[in-house]
Amino acid sequence: MVNPEKIVKIPIGPQHPALKEPACFTVSLNGEKLVDLDLRLGYNHRGVEKAAEGRTYTQNMYLFERVCGICSHSHATCFIQCVEEVAGLEVPPRGRFLRTLIGELERIHSHFLWLGVAAHEIGFDTLLMYSWRDREVVMDLLAMLTGNRVNYAANVIGGAKHDVTDEQKAAILKAVDTLEERTKYYIEVASEETTLIARLSNVGRISLEDVKRLGTVGPTARASGLSQDARRDDPYAAYKEVPFSVITDTHCDVYGRTLVRVGELMESYKIIRYVLQNLPDGPIAAKAPRKIPAGEAVSRYEAPRGEDVHYVRGNGTEKPERVRVRAPTMVNLLSVPKMLEGNNLADVPITVAAIDPCFSCTDRAIRVADADGGNAQVFSWEESRRFGIDWYRKNGVDFTDVNKRLAQRLK
Repeated sequence: MVNPEKIVKIPIGPQHPALKEPACFTVSLNGEKLVDLDLRLGYNHRGVEKAAEGRTYTQNMYLFERVCGICSHSHATCFIQCVEEVAGLEVPPRGRFLRTLIGELERIHSHFLWLGVAAHEIGFDTLLMYSWRDREVVMDLLAMLTGNRVNYAANVIGGAKHDVTDEQKAAILKAVDTLEERTKYYIEVASEETTLIARLSNVGRISLEDVKRLGTVGPTARASGLSQDARRDDPYAAYKEVPFSVITDTHCDVYGRTLVRVGELMESYKIIRYVLQNLPDGPIAAKAPRKIPAGEAVSRYEAPRGEDVHYVRGNGTEKPERVRVRAPTMVNLLSVPKMLEGNNLADVPITVAAIDPCFSCTDRAIRVADADGGNAQVFSWEESRRFGIDWYRKNGVDFTDVNKRLAQRLK
């Protein structure tokens, strides 16, 4: 029985050295043990969905790349798949293979980033340096193919924007060989390094039953034994034609999530080789109309963090009537309180990091009713901006003087 008088509450966030984005985890402790956790989101809302309603489909393609810097191709492709379904467009085979190539390079880039962050959270900075060195190799490949290291702009509505040359194929295959050898070393470290195993084992545990109950997705779910992957279960791009395995593990903890991600790296190398060695001939994109017909569609995409879902409704114009984004972090955060039950305070940073959270992907805002309990209110873009300014001003934050000084400086 926990004595309520001995419970201590500690806020972790919204600004915290272990969390690179704003979120607040208020933990209740009995000594060092967690007995409860209160999760608060909403510090990073940017109005992306509302902004999409005032932009054309082509402009939104680049807007949704900026939902997340690590999953930029994931969000852009997920959005475009909705648009193409509404418009009745069929992407040419070569375009589908090229989308798969960029998607798997992005997965490698994301998993290396996660491996470095996770290693840093437990004080294993040598592994951070090694994995981020390898991440640079992948980002250079993405820059070679698309001209950008982060927001690739690799798609057009109807297919791919950039083709791949024979010289680029050779460079990618050579880099993949190097990265595969280095990843074998990381697998060896994860399998044999006793301090790493001891630190991550039995931390952030969540059972297969709880994963199913809470709707957990991606490597977090697969590390608890759930064989679920949109690339296989609802194939898009070229995944129906590309052989690969869905990596699972049954440790149900942070250690298992580590094994799943390094295992997925090896599968990504196989996918990239297959794509480049079996790249179909022909055009890379189909011609798309400027105005998209009325209709709606839902698209699923297996982003590095898990299943990404986009909804698009068109009204026959060149701008969507409604867009909705459900990023994988949104559902994975629901599992964090369960993971932390009975853990120590020191386990909070690595447990949160183990789901690879992205709060800029996740945060949304909706005003359900007026303050006096009246009907729900729909804001225009300018009204949303003004509401935010007024809210912060009432709470003691006023940027008026800052904006004036900035305007004077820019004259």
